[in-house]
Amino acid sequence: MARERIAAALRWETALLVALAGVFVAGIAISPQFTSSYSLFTTCTNIGDLAIMALPMTLIVIVGEIDLSVASTLAMSSELLGVLWLHHWPMGLIVVVCIAMGALAGLINGLLVTRVGLPSLAVTIGTLTLYRGIANLILGATSVSNFPSSYTAVGVNGFLGIDSLSWSVAIFAVLAIATGVMLRMTSLGRSLYAIGLNQEAAFHAGIRVKRIKLMLFVLSGIVCAAVGILYTFELSSAAENIGIGFELQVVTIVLLGGVSIFGGTGTVVGVALAAFVYALLRSALLLTPSFNENDFQVVSGGLLILSVLVPNLALFRARARELLARYRGKRARHA
Repeated sequence: MARERIAAALRWETALLVALAGVFVAGIAISPQFTSSYSLFTTCTNIGDLAIMALPMTLIVIVGEIDLSVASTLAMSSELLGVLWLHHWPMGLIVVVCIAMGALAGLINGLLVTRVGLPSLAVTIGTLTLYRGIANLILGATSVSNFPSSYTAVGVNGFLGIDSLSWSVAIFAVLAIATGVMLRMTSLGRSLYAIGLNQEAAFHAGIRVKRIKLMLFVLSGIVCAAVGILYTFELSSAAENIGIGFELQVVTIVLLGGVSIFGGTGTVVGVALAAFVYALLRSALLLTPSFNENDFQVVSGGLLILSVLVPNLALFRARARELLARYRGKRARHA
């Protein structure tokens, strides 16, 4: 069974690699601007923040849960940063407070799921709205954009002077390597897959299921709060309704990366490839004449559905055969 899952992951990652090459070639054919330094930097900046948030989401989905409050946590962090800066707090202290707020938001999600026993889908749909409302109350209609250029340079200067590489993608690369090593080479990583495959069996094997899930939700809150800070500096602005719709883009990237919505399967390599397929596809389509950004919602929605269906076709077929066998058994008993 383990070998089959690894083989399936490798096949999916190979397909994503082919898709990435295909999108890149198509983008070059669509417009010569596709490979310009400015275009690549913009693409990297746009996807880097989503890709960073996709890492804790990957771990949460692997254990069979989900966190739809990620974008709202980002917004709370961004708008808290803005209002504290307006009140002349030192930036170092602001960062600490924003990260602590993210940890608290994740802790609330985790406690409701692990201690109260509520489903994570329902919990994080609720906190998606709750945290977004809190974010809007924090700053209101005010917009803050007087941040020092030493911070906002991350949105205009490439990483280490590389014009086409954004800071967010560089940060994602480091975190992705660390996450991948943890998943594949540590007992904690093996525990995450075990929980996703069979939570009850994992519990009886001595794995602290609730504690691990709680830790993952707190980690998600911390990471999303940190991304909120980074995103604010990239935009040089903290404003109302920042990051709306990011949660579905993050989920799309994770599922497109081959992480099973049912838990127990997925790799960081797949998620990383999916992030760049998603980013380059968006960039290529936006360079297409008569295509606008609103149209990409259709593409994104289609990718989300395909990301759930395609990797789980074997599971769906197995369940269909099981249901058919039960139906035939009932008919035979009644005959």
